[in-house]
Amino acid sequence: MNQKRALNPLIFREYSFIWGKKTYLMGILNVTPDSFSDGGKFNTLESALSQAKYMIEHGADIIDIGGQSTRPGAEQISLEKELNRVIPVIEKLRSNTSIPISIDTTRAEVAEAAIKAGADIVNDISGGTFDSQMLPVVSQLKVPIILMHIRGTPQTMQQLTDYEDLIGEIYQFLEGQIEKAIALGIDKSHLIVDPGIGFAKNYRQNIELLQRLSEFHSLGVPLLVGLSRKSFIGHLLNKPNPQERVWGTAAACCGAIASGVDILRVHDVGPMYDICRVADAIWRV
Repeated sequence: MNQKRALNPLIFREYSFIWGKKTYLMGILNVTPDSFSDGGKFNTLESALSQAKYMIEHGADIIDIGGQSTRPGAEQISLEKELNRVIPVIEKLRSNTSIPISIDTTRAEVAEAAIKAGADIVNDISGGTFDSQMLPVVSQLKVPIILMHIRGTPQTMQQLTDYEDLIGEIYQFLEGQIEKAIALGIDKSHLIVDPGIGFAKNYRQNIELLQRLSEFHSLGVPLLVGLSRKSFIGHLLNKPNPQERVWGTAAACCGAIASGVDILRVHDVGPMYDICRVADAIWRV
């Protein structure tokens, strides 16, 4: 059963995120040619906007826009290329809807430009470690940030899965980044953490992480997880094609909801919306 947690709500425009009331869905919009699951499908302005509209209609609470692939082995693109991919989509989407938008980036310059273009949240897979200016810029912008755990970079992370204490080390990293963010003037109510399933974790570690998600509630901030179509699901189901992992994703999401996760980052918004509503009725009290 979910732990009772007294977390301050987040309010964006007319949207209120009341933590513990329901599971919120973050719809993934990769405007990239090389993301592991949907690379190249939404890398034009028209296709990206169409997909965003589809996700909103099917229950997304946040649209997460990223222009830099973070799949294992992905190489860093130029700042200019990342800006050119994401800013037009954010501007156009914001002109059509008031839904909260997050920018999936590790660069402070991209985060700042995205917020000015109409985004509301920064989603940083490095937890604010790749760019020393990320946390100071977020503090100045006075917007929420999602701090994720990773080791190394997307190019090197899968060679860095040797942990002495998996949960303890992830917890310590996230706790440290929360403390740094608060010291720089970011309000604790603007912090969300993500333990980084699939990032510098192997198959067995991802399973353990899912089994022990509730241990991260004592950090005192909302918890996000990204399980969608991940390779550990493909390993379990013997499904090498990420787009065939929808129902494996659904099972993992259901388990995460039972552990009290606040936000699920997903590709398949429609099916996961149904999963959330049923699972919420069972486990949220």
